[in-house]
Amino acid sequence: MVFRRYHMVAALAVSLFAGALPIRAAERTVATLAHIKLSGDLDEKPVAEEILFGLAPENFKMKLDRIKKAKADSGVQALFLELDGLAIGWGKLDELRRAIADFRASGKKAYAYLESGETKDYLVALACDEAGMPESGWLMLTGVRGQVTFYKDLFEKIGVKAEMLQMGDFKGAAEPFTRSSMSPQFRKQFESVLDDYYEKSLVEAILRARPERKWTAEQVKKLIDEGPYTAKAAAGAGLIDKVAYRDQFERALKTPLNAERVKVTKNYGKAKGDELDFSNPFSMYMKLMEKMMATPKLKLSFAPKIAVIYATGPIVSGKGGEDIFGDSSVGSTTMVEAIRKAEQDPTVKAIVLRVDSPGGSALASDLIWNELAKSKKPVIASMSDVAASGGYYISMAAKKIYAEPGTLTGSIGVVGGELVIGGLEDKIGLKTETISRGANANILSSTTLFSDSERKAWTAMMKDVYEQFLAKALAGRKKAGKQMTREELEKLAGGRIWTGRQAKANGLIDEVGTLEDAIAAAKEMGGIAKATEPELMILPKAKTIIEHFLESRADAQLPLRSLQQLPLLRDWTELSRHLRSLDGMLRLRGEPVWLILPHRIEVR
Repeated sequence: MVFRRYHMVAALAVSLFAGALPIRAAERTVATLAHIKLSGDLDEKPVAEEILFGLAPENFKMKLDRIKKAKADSGVQALFLELDGLAIGWGKLDELRRAIADFRASGKKAYAYLESGETKDYLVALACDEAGMPESGWLMLTGVRGQVTFYKDLFEKIGVKAEMLQMGDFKGAAEPFTRSSMSPQFRKQFESVLDDYYEKSLVEAILRARPERKWTAEQVKKLIDEGPYTAKAAAGAGLIDKVAYRDQFERALKTPLNAERVKVTKNYGKAKGDELDFSNPFSMYMKLMEKMMATPKLKLSFAPKIAVIYATGPIVSGKGGEDIFGDSSVGSTTMVEAIRKAEQDPTVKAIVLRVDSPGGSALASDLIWNELAKSKKPVIASMSDVAASGGYYISMAAKKIYAEPGTLTGSIGVVGGELVIGGLEDKIGLKTETISRGANANILSSTTLFSDSERKAWTAMMKDVYEQFLAKALAGRKKAGKQMTREELEKLAGGRIWTGRQAKANGLIDEVGTLEDAIAAAKEMGGIAKATEPELMILPKAKTIIEHFLESRADAQLPLRSLQQLPLLRDWTELSRHLRSLDGMLRLRGEPVWLILPHRIEVR
């Protein structure tokens, strides 16, 4: 009894003393902001887990995981996003905005800062509570544009001719090489996609983000038509919230966060390695040798898993890997090995196929589809920015397909042909003589156009592949529970492209959702208990830096990305865009039939 009275008196004394303090506790707090920088294309491909010399590669999912971590971290009061030149597609944009919305649903605030920005930077900023820019910044809010570059006239100047065939009036993959402008069919379909992005992804997104302005759709379109804006003009129009330099913007957050000061945790949640000592090359060499000699750590676990298999880049036969630009490709051999690894592992209960691919080789796409289709484990597809043509083909093996509203998908059609360089040889003084036996022996000749017999044979082959595509698409939709006739599917095929929203309305996908939604569905289909958090097995395994080093060859080409430092190649972005288009076609030159979008189709 005496003990209890003592504690009551002590508690009363503490309470009176605290009430006498002139400063409330809330005014003494420090608000911690989780800083995450978002820039570039936010690549999807798996990255190695090792960190060598402080280099910590990071993919798109890892960025999203850091936002999710900040949401659950009780020591974090807000999110601070630094936006610096996002070059992502509309699918990743949707997923990123949804991750920010999920963070804000926890009751925490999210803030965005951009020194300058184009439409997609701005749309990410709109997903936050406040957006700020420096006085000297600008906002390139000018609408949506789509562009396709045509090479036919260039080819004619140098004596090259692209002879291409296609199945589907709307299949525009060959048009950049065979025409000087869009065909009416391709233009019609492209405009339909562009209209969807403009109306839904841009205008409606601004309306939803700024309800206090009570704008109409027409008023938003007028604001877009009057762009671009300086930071001051953007603030005056109500498009952004504050004009301030970064340090001023950060300090101003004290008020909404009810804090005495704010602390920005730079690169929150990002993996870090050892600091580099550039003054001691011997030390760096020893660290490299230590990594090379170290025994790999085996991560064995009997916990239930979901395999997330990434298909990122053009689809090609063989191993795939990276091209001279550093871009990845989806190799059929590598993908089949990854699928079999997931299938044979007893702890893997389901497979999520994450697709960010415009397609490519018809053969490689079919080999990947076959391996997925015969899997005894549930397969769920998750589409990122692009999952079209061959990218859609491999997704057909899934029991359920998720896509973002802005995902570019569909393009059920076939294209194939050859580049004829006989004219180029004439211009530079080369001459090729050919001796052949067989009516179609020259069908793969690089110096002559198709004969009537060769064209007929090639067309028959492409028709057969197109029939396979349609049949498998129809079977895949029925497996997912979609009742669709052949006639209904043909109206959606023929090379037509769709946004995720349009694909959902037409029954080409099942749900609009994120990678996390697909993983949740895989968990349920795989019979994993709700209370269990499954491990993720990421496949194909990314090569470590050491593996890249050991596999390098003496004749390896220098990645063209490194040439951007040369004075003559300062406008690297524009040059590499065209080179990538040609590189993509050349990488498929040994494949007779392609399932691919027009190379480097862009909607900005």
